[in-house]
Amino acid sequence: MTAWLALFIPLTFVLAALFVPSQGPLRQASVASGFAALLAAVVLAALASAPEAAVGTGVASLVRLDVVSAVMLGLVCVIAVVITRFSRSYLRRDPGARRYARALLATLGAVTTLVLADDLRLIATAWMATSFALHQLLTFFRERTQALVAAHKKFLLSRLADACMLTALSLIGLTVGSLGLDDIHAWALAHPELPPSMQAATVLVVLAVCLKSAQLPFHGWLTQVMEAPTPVSALLHAGVVNIGGFLMIRLAPLMAQAPVAQTLLVVVGTVTTVVAALVMTTRVSIKVMLAWSTCAQMGFMLVQCGLGAWNLALLHLVAHSLYKAHAFLGSGGTVVAWRVQSLAPRSEPVALPRVLAIAFAAVAAVAGLGLLVESALGGATSSTVWPLALLLGLSLAPMLARAAARGAWPLAVVVGGSVGVALLYAGLHALSARVLVPPAVPRVESASYFVVGAGLVLLFTLQVAMQARPNGALARTLGPRLFAGFYLDEIFTRLTFRLWPPKLPPKAPAAPLRSPKTVET
Repeated sequence: MTAWLALFIPLTFVLAALFVPSQGPLRQASVASGFAALLAAVVLAALASAPEAAVGTGVASLVRLDVVSAVMLGLVCVIAVVITRFSRSYLRRDPGARRYARALLATLGAVTTLVLADDLRLIATAWMATSFALHQLLTFFRERTQALVAAHKKFLLSRLADACMLTALSLIGLTVGSLGLDDIHAWALAHPELPPSMQAATVLVVLAVCLKSAQLPFHGWLTQVMEAPTPVSALLHAGVVNIGGFLMIRLAPLMAQAPVAQTLLVVVGTVTTVVAALVMTTRVSIKVMLAWSTCAQMGFMLVQCGLGAWNLALLHLVAHSLYKAHAFLGSGGTVVAWRVQSLAPRSEPVALPRVLAIAFAAVAAVAGLGLLVESALGGATSSTVWPLALLLGLSLAPMLARAAARGAWPLAVVVGGSVGVALLYAGLHALSARVLVPPAVPRVESASYFVVGAGLVLLFTLQVAMQARPNGALARTLGPRLFAGFYLDEIFTRLTFRLWPPKLPPKAPAAPLRSPKTVET
């Protein structure tokens, strides 16, 4: 019965998309999302009351109900309610509201189908359907050239990702004999050493995820889709772009046996995180800054998957989705807050040696707290605590340094808050590890930890150095290149558009210039 209720959630979105009325289309979309959220609440309550039914397959091997699908289902339905309600106000009198509502509901139906799917064929089909439906939303304003160019680049990358994914499915199907998730997991546990065909399949899956998750150098479309309606940006950054991380979590038992694919995730994710986080600091536009932030967040999510921290990747996915939905839908208020903050006097930059010393102490303290909480709650091993402690400690260091410059009392307040954040982070890490434990221990190469640590230290050092000396040689040399995104998207655009240029609307002919009339005397 629970599986049938779960199956009705994507069915609700699909039926609402097929029968969108001409009058009040967004009202129906809001009602449909509310009904789907109600069904999701019932499903989650049923899973909570019967934990033994939380893992396994459902109706005719179509529905998979476990911790991952339950969390994702609740997340998607909550975001759907918020975005459809926001869209009613945003596009109240727009003549294309019916077309928008149909594409939005189709996208939500495809995403919920993907979340509940128990077969890789259904997952790949739903992922492709999500891409096609989202394309209609990204090109909602068909007269805007920039929107069409960005959507065209995403379309090309998505089709390349689909080709990688379908090839990977063929290799997995031929090797395993099935594309069901349970069959793949059981096969992976029985074969600790993957054959070359499965190694190639995992690499192809990672390539598909990188292409659709806006990893460098395939990121340009994500930073240029701001011509779409604001709720579309929220849906894209809060939900659709996170599908790659969800797929990695779904295939955790298989990916745990694929060191080549995991190393690729770590390298690509680390490079994207470092570069995107640095470029983000040079942006003035709120939405473009948030887009570069999404690139960095997706990169670090893939790093977590590459290190085998599947539980943290799921927590990161949920937190990032909620944050980005709020950030984009409230971007107008962010602009007002930024204007008020810009009027306040700026504090003096903190000396670089002090920040580095505080960073070292913060990393050690966070690692100690993490190990203490992990041992108390029975979470992950210290090998995964140190990279995460490095990230959290470095992120807290600038705030601690600024507080130390203001005096003892501000420093004590910030230290107390930092300790609370560290304990909460470690506690959620340990608790989620007890709930979401992959069946196989990941085979992570020691070089992967070095790559992640070196990348985080490099990011921290460059950011602090440029902030401490904004007019120094490093800032003058690196700043313009960061502002240009190292010209990666320009190179990619030139190469791809030569092969497949976009179809743009014809330009209106310019009005002829008229000479001024002479005045007769």
